[in-house]
Order: sequence, then structure tokens, then C-alpha cells
Amino acid sequence: MTAPAVPAPTPANTGEMSRIPTGWKTRRNAELGLLIFAMLIVAVFGATVEANQFDEIRMTSWIPAALVGILFLGLHIVVRYTAPFADPVLLPAVALINGIGVGFLRRLDLARAIAQKQPEPGIFAGTGGRQLAWTLASLILAAVLLLVIRDHKIVSRYAYTLGLVGIVLVMIPAVLPSSISEVNGAKLWIRFGSFSIQPGEFAKIALVSFFAYYLVRKREVLSLASRRFLGVDFPRGRDLGPVVTVWLLSLLVLVFEKDLGTALLYFGLFVVTLYVATERASWLIIGLVLFFGGVYVAYLLGASVGGPFANFYDRAEVWLDPFELENYERVGGSYQLVQGLLGLGTGGLFGSGPGAGSPGLVPEVRTDFIFAGLGEEIGLFGLSAILVLYLLIVERGMRAGLAVRDSFGKLVAGGLAFTLGLQVFVILGGITGLIPLTGQTTPFLSAGGSSLMANWLLIAMLLRISDAARQPATGAGPERAGPKKAPTQLHGAMTEVIKP
Repeated sequence: MTAPAVPAPTPANTGEMSRIPTGWKTRRNAELGLLIFAMLIVAVFGATVEANQFDEIRMTSWIPAALVGILFLGLHIVVRYTAPFADPVLLPAVALINGIGVGFLRRLDLARAIAQKQPEPGIFAGTGGRQLAWTLASLILAAVLLLVIRDHKIVSRYAYTLGLVGIVLVMIPAVLPSSISEVNGAKLWIRFGSFSIQPGEFAKIALVSFFAYYLVRKREVLSLASRRFLGVDFPRGRDLGPVVTVWLLSLLVLVFEKDLGTALLYFGLFVVTLYVATERASWLIIGLVLFFGGVYVAYLLGASVGGPFANFYDRAEVWLDPFELENYERVGGSYQLVQGLLGLGTGGLFGSGPGAGSPGLVPEVRTDFIFAGLGEEIGLFGLSAILVLYLLIVERGMRAGLAVRDSFGKLVAGGLAFTLGLQVFVILGGITGLIPLTGQTTPFLSAGGSSLMANWLLIAMLLRISDAARQPATGAGPERAGPKKAPTQLHGAMTEVIKP
């Protein structure tokens, strides 16, 4: 019999460790070893900063790295008992990036205190201290998700609710006054005094879950082809409704929130999830044509009529010629981009060393341009290592999607992994001049609680799905030599594994 589109959730076990068959390895000790190694790298980074800033390594230099390590060790313990078969590489890789981000932000705090002849900021003071506190909050949220959601398929029950919540979160800043929602020309925030939140960051998981559920149910219809052109099967015209709707929503984000990165992120997320669901390259072609066509029209309208398109037109002009004097000197012009490029160029291959550069000369180095500031001190090789870590996280997320048994989990894992990769591309592309600058933050590196919490929730969901993908089926594995067991159902699906 054919399995249903979204299988019924598997009943959660009261004790996760009790379901580990004898002789199976969970790889949690490997995760712990990698986590300790990652924290050693963070400690060395912090010690090097101290040596370059104060000409000595003080006894207190290890405290921030130790606190970060304790936080990640706590999440490791939660993973060990709630998702024992989860991928052992995900947590250490993300922890290393997050730890370096906290260390670099504290390095900026120390440099500012020295320059202004102020007392050294405390462990939880300054941007680095706040980022450490946000890391604690983010890990608590990730642990709660792992404790509450024992089966990722449960999320499919609330797919339409999550879709509505995601759209509301994305559009809230667009309808608010610019005085409480606009930063650097992009309306992405909600600000109350010194507190600010970026609701669109939390919309990613909600929208991915909705897209995955919708596409699992509509996959057969969307896979139909009406005609073949240049060797590519294109869908029927009546089936273009969903992709056109999301395209229009992304253009509304571009118009009212004045941010190309967010529009690209959500539209790209839907199109790639659609491609994964249907395996038809025509959806990618249609998506690229629609997106770049819409962006070009927005650029032309910004040049002629201004209005809501003017901000995008200005950013495009700055991107096309950042070293042109008029663009460099204008308010909101290319000064930021040029300083970032100079910082990357100054770093060269090996960088000046952590704490030995001048990243404070780059505007917004704590948020949008943290890659440029880091690049000056750790060089091309150091940045390449961080990019490899991001690539590893995306690859492990994709691998979890390929291995998990249900279609909903495949699309959620693939969508979340792609979202993370696309966000890094959008940020790095803006800093290097490949695409116009956006208001996106670098996952796990940049200062900001919204981004950090949302991305740790994303990682927790990938851990949950990878646990389901890697756990052994009942009756399989080293202990199968015993008495013959009853056929095993695959996660509530109407199919069975029959062993001879």
C-alpha cells in the first residue's frame, strides 16, 4: 500500500536512552570530543586577543571561553538524552562559530575600552557580554525544542498555523512606523527603547514547515509537465499559482521593507523546497527568471519614480560603482562597503592576528560587516575555515534530509539547511561586492539576539530530524541474531519492513 503524504507521528518514548539497542553506537562521545576541541580553539583565540591587546596573557583570559564551553556542554547533555542518534558534527561546528563570534565581539569591547581609556568591561558587559547572555538564552530555547518536540512530524499538524504566523512575522515591520522599525534604510525591526527584535528571523522555521507540508501534499500535481522546451519539462500554467503568489509576497517585502536579502531569502527558500519536492529543474529556472525580473523592474522604477523603490535603487547604484566619489561621500553611500573591502584586503592570506588589527574602522563591524572585521585579523585562510564550517553544517543538514524516512522531514531538513547556506551567501556576497548590500546578519557570528535564537532553533530542528534519520529500526543491528521479531512499521506509515 502507498504511504500517506505525512505519516502519523511516532509515539514518543518515555525514556530516549532506553530505545538504544545493544551494540549500537550513538556517537555522542565523538560529539563531546569535537566540542572540547572547538572550545580549545575558542580559548586560543581569546588568549591571542589578550596577548595582542595587553602584551600579556592574563589569568582571566580563559573565563569567557570556559563560560561558553559550559553552556555548550549543557546542550550536549540534553542532546545525549533526548536525541542520542543525532549527527555528532552539527553541535561542535555551530559551537565553534558561535564561540569565535563571542570572542571577537569581546575583542571589540576591549579595544574600545583601551582607546577611550575606560575600565575593562565585565564578562557580561558590552556587546560581547550581551552576546554571551543571548547565547545562554538561545541554548535554552534549543534545549526546550528538543525536550518538547520528540518527533519532528508533530510539527506538520500545525503547518497552516505556522504559515500564517510566519507571514505575520515577516510583514509586521512593514506596517509599523519607520521610527520604530527602520535601521539603515531597511524596515526589519521592532524597537522599544534600547530593546529591539527582528521578527523575520523567527519566520524561517515557521515558513519552512508550512512549505514542506504544502509541497508534500501537492507534490504529484506540481510534478506534472505540460510541455518540453530545450530539454526541460515545464509545469502546467495552472500550477504556477503557488510560486507566483510567493514571488509577489517577496516583491512586497522588497517594496515595503526595502530589503533585497529578505526577499531573496524567502523566495529562494520556497523555490528550492519546490525543486526538492518535485525534482524538476524547470521550477528553478522559473524562480530565477521571476526573481531577477522583479528586481530589475524595481531598479527601473526606483530610478524613474523613486518612492518605495528609491532605497533599493540607491543600494544598487552604490553596488555598481562603490569607488565612485559621489557614491562614496553620499549619506548611506559606499563608505561602509569600501572600508569592508579594504579590511579584507589588509588581512591578506594570514591576517594580522586576533586582536592585532583595526576592525573598528569598518562601520557596523559588530553586525553586517563582522566578516570583514574578522578577515582583517584571521586572513583569507581563517575566513575560508569558517566558511568550510558553514558548508559542513549545510551538508550535514542535507544529509539528514536525505536519510530521514518521511517526506515532510526531508523537505524541512533540506529547506532549513538551504536557508542557512543562502543567508551566508547573501551576507558574504554583499560584503565582497558580489550583490547589493542587505540588512541580514551573519548566523552565529554577528551581534544580535533575534538571529542567534532563531538560528539555534533551526539547529535544534536539524538535530531532531537527524536523530530520526540515524536511529536504527527495531529488529535491526548487531542484536538481530535473537528470536525473530514482528515486522516493523516505519513511523506510522502503511508500509512494513519484512525480514526473511
